[in-house]
Amino acid sequence: MTPEEGIAGKFIHTAKDEDGRLLDISFINDDKFNFAFDIVDELGKTRPDKVAMLHIAKDGTTERRITFRDMMVYSNKAANYFKYLGINKGDRVMLVLKRHYQFWFTIIALHKIGAVAIPATNLLVKKDFEYRFKAGNVDAIICTSDDKVYNEVDRAVKSYDGLKAKILVGGIKKGWSSFNRDIRYFSDEFKKPDDYACGDDPMLMFFTSGTTSYPKIASHSHKYPLGHYITAKYWHHVDPDGIHFAISDTGWGKAMWGKLYGQWLCEATIFTYDFDEFYAKEILQMIEKYHITTFCAPPTVYRVLVHLKLENYDLSSLQNVTTAGEALNPEIYDKFYKATGLKIMEGFGQTETTLIIGNLIGTEPRSGSMGKPSPQYDIAVMRTDGTLCVDNEVGEIVAKTSEHIPNGLFLGYYLDEEKTASVWHDGYYHTGDTAYRDEDGYLWYVGRVDDIIKSAGYRVGPFEIENEIMKLPYVLECAVTSIPDKIRGQAIKATIVLTEGTEGTDALKKEILRYLRANIASYKRPKVIEFAKELPKTTSGKVRRVEIKEHDWNKEEKND
Repeated sequence: MTPEEGIAGKFIHTAKDEDGRLLDISFINDDKFNFAFDIVDELGKTRPDKVAMLHIAKDGTTERRITFRDMMVYSNKAANYFKYLGINKGDRVMLVLKRHYQFWFTIIALHKIGAVAIPATNLLVKKDFEYRFKAGNVDAIICTSDDKVYNEVDRAVKSYDGLKAKILVGGIKKGWSSFNRDIRYFSDEFKKPDDYACGDDPMLMFFTSGTTSYPKIASHSHKYPLGHYITAKYWHHVDPDGIHFAISDTGWGKAMWGKLYGQWLCEATIFTYDFDEFYAKEILQMIEKYHITTFCAPPTVYRVLVHLKLENYDLSSLQNVTTAGEALNPEIYDKFYKATGLKIMEGFGQTETTLIIGNLIGTEPRSGSMGKPSPQYDIAVMRTDGTLCVDNEVGEIVAKTSEHIPNGLFLGYYLDEEKTASVWHDGYYHTGDTAYRDEDGYLWYVGRVDDIIKSAGYRVGPFEIENEIMKLPYVLECAVTSIPDKIRGQAIKATIVLTEGTEGTDALKKEILRYLRANIASYKRPKVIEFAKELPKTTSGKVRRVEIKEHDWNKEEKND
């Protein structure tokens, strides 16, 4: 094991082969690690003029080049401000800040205080805030002034009296402290507490995206950022002299994958565009204008990009592109590669983890595969009886924890030992996702355990069928789910979103069914094709197959 380059070398040692492929990783002094003090402040002192973040305001033109010294100074001011408002170590603070640059000042400040940050989306409404405040025992909230989301907060607090502070970013409102106005009056020096939070102390709480149930709360420690070093250096392949652009909103865990921890451990610059609505052409123009070197976006974004004339944009600065959040269809991978010459390096992880599986440096990606296990995790594919699968056998993706708990794996679900035990038991963390491993060690996604369709004695994963449907040029997105069938028990349905200008006719349905008869086995063929304007999704962009399935099964029950 040898230390990594730069500031990361103080905490991270790795073993690599002669081609630079990562074989193993270990962590030094992680029990005392605090990202704010050990990384942000150290870079603020040793590399004060290095740009930590290039921030583009929502108008698309206003630029802010925020250095590591700026990050140190303004997180200090914010920490002093929050302490003044009564926020202390262990308090839980919700951050609803979109892509505002103040998000980075505030979350680093909370790490310094030892308060627990809870990122959340600005799309929440009253009932969502009510649930989150009570479930998370939230002590304070720092909220954007955009879209008057603060009104939803004010409505929610009528039934919750636990907030000691409400802080508004970007505006002034009665009953709220004003971050932009007030922070100016506080010292730019913050003394590191003797009992500073570190190591296994809680640092973050994420509400899961809720694809199958109401959101759970995954709690992470101060070791979590170290787990994202692999994410940034060996998967994103960030360049310390380049610029990394991740699409994610700060309300979701994916922003921590691509907009903060691993990137700054690698001393790279983060690019942030504070847009309200996603326009693919704007994103491509940003890549071209600012010479973005590495880019990460969910499959939903790539599905849109491949339908544009990519040859009209200069994407020559891009060195590596990645995707995660849900499985990437091989058809999208192939189209993007043909148009750009770039291979999309897929990765897999969850709110509860860092990167578990991915196409890391030195891996030759296979279209449709998630890649190979991260050296940080001991990954296996498990049968329902707890025994391990052989190659090419479908089972649940699990991480062995009996001998080693990886930095980045969650502490558990906040105040819910029962839910924690349901996914973490017998020496394994159970992801709830299924896959198979081929003879060369690549893993291939099949679907969520709850998404598996059991039809006429066969177990069918939706992703394989979706991949085949995505090959049709007029299909933008699709979701495969089960429907009731009196003979088979369950039959298969495909809900399809068509490209702009394509009409969803009965003749087109017949054409799709003919295509599927010719290209997939009979037991995998959808019985029903339905066209939709859009697929139901979580606010983080994941397709909610469960919503489609519940609608169809509830409709059948009513008919009975």
